[in-house]
Amino acid sequence: MKPLFYCDHYAIPLPDGHKFPMRKYAMVRDLLSLDGTFQFIEAPLAEPRVIELAHDAGYVRRFLDGTLDRAAIRRIGFPWSEGLVRRTLASVGGSLAAAEEATRAGWGGNLAGGTHHAFRAEGSGFCVFNDIAVVIEYLRAQGRIRRAAVIDLDVHQGDGTAQIFENDPGVLTLSIHGRNNFPFRKRSSTIDIDLPDRTGDAEYLATLHATLPRVFDFAPDFLIYQSGVDALSTDALGRLSLSLDGLAARDALVIESCFDYGRPFLITLGGGYSNPLENTAQAHANTFRTAWRLTAGAANTPPWR
Repeated sequence: MKPLFYCDHYAIPLPDGHKFPMRKYAMVRDLLSLDGTFQFIEAPLAEPRVIELAHDAGYVRRFLDGTLDRAAIRRIGFPWSEGLVRRTLASVGGSLAAAEEATRAGWGGNLAGGTHHAFRAEGSGFCVFNDIAVVIEYLRAQGRIRRAAVIDLDVHQGDGTAQIFENDPGVLTLSIHGRNNFPFRKRSSTIDIDLPDRTGDAEYLATLHATLPRVFDFAPDFLIYQSGVDALSTDALGRLSLSLDGLAARDALVIESCFDYGRPFLITLGGGYSNPLENTAQAHANTFRTAWRLTAGAANTPPWR
């Protein structure tokens, strides 16, 4: 059975009417539990010293002890609570644990994470710490990789990841996102592709197919796939028009390309705000089902090098 890491058991108290769909995480795990192919492991809490590899130590401390100012909390979008602290540490810890799984078995999955709007010294857009950046800096600090690539397909640009690595020649950041969507002040990724409203399956997949070779030409030692599903046509915040089948084809293209490239890769979640929310949960679950289908048995016959 394939291990996946989860943290949906940590509750975040949110006010009535809050737009973040926290219950989607448990929905995804419930869907995947029906398959009988995954083992669900409680994500460990990331240690602050590891998070500080990618984030300003003062910012980390202020978040953990609840002394961020109101403006900083407002940018994050969640009210501060001890529950938020535990959930945030577990979300990062899940990505770190899944990265370890990837180095052992070719790929690893976190049923959370993908918090790509978090900058080095502040949070934003429902993201406190940038687990993508933490994983990369952790693996580099361990001397296990030199170069990494991020394939960010959330409909919202990965501005925090772009800012953290903007002057780092050892990290390639790709963001394919909606042109007219949050964040309205875009940062400079290594490769930015902004798509117009109502972009559908065919145009999206053609763009992705043409772009992915540039990622592998960079020769990364490790890849991270931020698999946001807010490009769905039913997404309340997305503005693009992909179908569930289109998203599944997107996942297959990325995952098969990473598998064929032969280096370990991590899959995190990302945004998803569909109405109905079941579409978001189904799309997220499909990502991991696709990864399992395309790589089953890879631990025994590894192409990883």
